[in-house]
Amino acid sequence: MERLKTLEEKITLAVEKLKALKEEKKSLEKRVSELEAIIESKDQQIEGISSEKSLIKKQIENLLNEIESLELK
Repeated sequence: MERLKTLEEKITLAVEKLKALKEEKKSLEKRVSELEAIIESKDQQIEGISSEKSLIKKQIENLLNEIESLELK
């Protein structure tokens, strides 16, 4: 009878640990989703900044070419 009680206690502990681990997993999955959304947002910001940088670079190159052509005249 004592063995049965010990086994029952071990099973109960295992079930409790399993429940706790499932909750932790759920919480971690939610956090991963939040972080993935943040990364996506940052990637979009980086793309925007990169495009803006390229545009500014072209504008500066055009201005420098205009200045250069004025100096040659």
